[in-house]
Amino acid sequence: MVVILVVCVLLATVWLTLFGLEEGMSNDIGIQSPSLPAGDYSSVPQSVIDSAVELATGLVGNSQEKLQNTVDQFLTAYEEAKGRDFVIVFNSGGWGWNISQASGWGSILDGITSQLESQGYQTMVMNYRRTSSGLSGIMREFMEAVTRYPHKARYLAARIEFLTANLPNLRVIITAESTGTVITDKTMGILKNDSRVYSIQTGTPFWHKSSSLERTLLMNTNGAIPDAFSYGDIPAMVWTTVKSWFGMSSPNDKPGHVMFWLKAPGHDYSWQYPGVYNKIVEFIKNNFGQNE
Repeated sequence: MVVILVVCVLLATVWLTLFGLEEGMSNDIGIQSPSLPAGDYSSVPQSVIDSAVELATGLVGNSQEKLQNTVDQFLTAYEEAKGRDFVIVFNSGGWGWNISQASGWGSILDGITSQLESQGYQTMVMNYRRTSSGLSGIMREFMEAVTRYPHKARYLAARIEFLTANLPNLRVIITAESTGTVITDKTMGILKNDSRVYSIQTGTPFWHKSSSLERTLLMNTNGAIPDAFSYGDIPAMVWTTVKSWFGMSSPNDKPGHVMFWLKAPGHDYSWQYPGVYNKIVEFIKNNFGQNE
């Protein structure tokens, strides 16, 4: 009975991993579900609609409900991005649900947007919510993380490929924190030949070695202290966490955490750190000149 139960759980997990429908994009940060509503696509060229159907079919198969849902996401993202110079896609850490309103990455996204706009570009931010809520979403995210995101990286790459293929003047910056950097690194590998896709990443987990570094800014320190989570400083993480459990934390402890409960000194990134904003501003200026 135990063996049968284990096999059933494994089969269910594999099914959820291979055939589950991912969530998609939103244009808001801190929300609980995607909020790009399906709109009127009468003004969208037929070639763009055909492209959306082709890519969506490759992702979700022929299920009409899933196919329509994914095509709607593609076309709505297209409508939102139309007329922009840059789309900044955020890929969160943790379970991949959303960026916290309190996260320092909110200020980084504001900083990236402000810098690009000061150089004369029209921008927008899209939040990539890669995990659905509930047990099935957690199981799918866990299996994807264990196998280094073979499917979710393909899903994200397809969404970005659709935008750059159909909006020839658009450039995309994929931004990511913590575990979100793993799927972003894989996505950049898939899109390595698309010269209009860039990435800015912070706090890569210590078990992942980033490989797609072309057109990528990777920061594993905020400039004040090396990231214990990125450098695998397990003793520092354990000791800081235990101290917090027993109320022994001191003002000298460096901020940073993983999944809100595991302390990780240095795993803390925001625009307030000169070591963060100076590198990002330099990266943007070096790659994107003033818009004439």
